[in-house]
Order: sequence, then C-alpha cells, then structure tokens
Amino acid sequence: MVLYKLADFDPNYRDTFQGDDIKGLGVYTETSDEKLGTVHDVLVDDDGHFRYLVVDLGFWIFGKKVLLPVGRSRIDYGAGRVYLIGLNRQQAEELPEFNDRLAVDYDYEERVRGVYRNPIYANQPLETSTPLEASMPLEASRPLDTKTPAYTRDTYSYEHEPSLFGINEQNHQTLRLYEERLIANKRRQKTGEVTVGKHIETETARVAVPVERERVVIERVTPEDAGTVVSPGVADFHEGEVVRVELHEETPDIRKETVLREEVRVKKVVERDTIESEEKIRREELDVNAPGQRIEER
Repeated sequence: MVLYKLADFDPNYRDTFQGDDIKGLGVYTETSDEKLGTVHDVLVDDDGHFRYLVVDLGFWIFGKKVLLPVGRSRIDYGAGRVYLIGLNRQQAEELPEFNDRLAVDYDYEERVRGVYRNPIYANQPLETSTPLEASMPLEASRPLDTKTPAYTRDTYSYEHEPSLFGINEQNHQTLRLYEERLIANKRRQKTGEVTVGKHIETETARVAVPVERERVVIERVTPEDAGTVVSPGVADFHEGEVVRVELHEETPDIRKETVLREEVRVKKVVERDTIESEEKIRREELDVNAPGQRIEER
C-alpha cells in the first residue's frame, strides 16, 4: 500500500474541499481543549482516502511530527480545529516521531499502528471523551489478544482496523455537492505545408556592341596645276615605290558574370482566433426536507 501526501495526490485538493484546507488547522485534546500543535500534512491512499494526519508538535516540541490515524481524530472545519480522541498531551508527545525522509511502507506503518493497538487506545470508543490514564506506557504494542492477526503484509486492509481508520460519521457528517465544469484545452495539429525552393531558368540575352573597322579609300583627283611644266630635276622617275597603310577593326568581347538580384525571406506568423463551444454540464443542489423544523444554513 502506497501513501501519498495530499498535495502530491491532488494538487487541486483545495477546490475539492471548497476552500477548507485541513493543513494548518490547530490540533487540540478533546478532553482538556489543550492545543498540541497543527496539521502539517495528510497521508492518503491510492483511492484518496485519508489515512493519517501528520501533526506538528512544534507548539510544544520544536520540529517533532507524529502520525495520527484519521479514525482517532475529529475534524471541525467550522472551528478550524482537529480534536485528538482519547489522547492527552503527554501521550501525544511520546508517540513515535515521523520523518519526511522515511519511507512510509508496511513495516513503518506497523510500528505506528502497534502503538495505537495498545489497549489504552483500542479500548476507547470513538464517540467517548473519557480521558486515558497517562501512567500507562505507550511503548507497549501488544495486541488486544494473543491470537495471530488475521492479515499479512499482502492481505492487510485499512478496513481491518476501523478503530484507527474508520471515520466516525457522528463527528464527520459532511455532504459533498459536486458539479461538472468545462475544461477547455487546445490541441496543435498540422494543417498543411509550404515548400519554398529555387530552380534555374535559361533565356537568350541579346546585347548590341558598336564596333569600328578601317578600310582604304583611294581617291584620284586632278590638281589645279595639272599640265604645268615642271623642272627637270623635280620629276624623279623610278620603279618600286610603295605606300603602306595599316587597317584596323574592332571585335566584340562578350562574357558573363553573376550578380545578386534579390533576397527571399520565408517566415510564418500566428493568427489568433476565438472559437466558442457550448456543452451541457450538471451540478448537484441540496434538497432539505424538514417539515416544521428550523434549519439554519451557514
């Protein structure tokens, strides 16, 4: 059997108890109304049933905590108190110390239960307020009879010991009203995919380059002094005279180079919308039938 701290078992336990937090309630003796400490925590089983109250006796003994089976307590939320049934201050102080670092397993519980099985506890009915003899030692953990218990480590059930774990309905008359509420959650799902890539397109580009080329033009003209007699020494007749003229022309030099044209940035944005939904929920209401009786609601 595994036990859990109340907040570990149900982080929203305050909503279950509608604002009544058992943690922090003062712990008092039922007989002398003497404060012993406060409720430090609660240990519950797999079904959420209260099994032990962890009582901090720091009011008297600094830092000491003890386990109190729920059946040996009376919880009064109205007064903000927890009363110890059949225990006085001296007996409570002598209970085995509880340590948060200890594993609360079957063996540990048996040590605790062995103390409460002592006749000074077991013989006290839940509804009584009769004080116990403080002179009786707590260390004795003998059972009520000499027979071997009818349970083992594997068969033990808290129902075997109602005097320790049974809730006294006379002292714990609580009617819980439940209601349903809508829990709205969101689920993220994929609706599509956008792929952005690039490919190469080829086209023919034309460019016009003006070029120049040289050519020879021979002009034959008649000078103004044509027919004029020249001096004998001016005219020099000989063969092989040549005039050389170099011709040039331009040719286009075309090449390709790569330049950055543009950048494409891909991002996504979140669009928010509100979706309304409605559902029928149920709630329990209290019906009081008391003809002719005066009922006070608080």
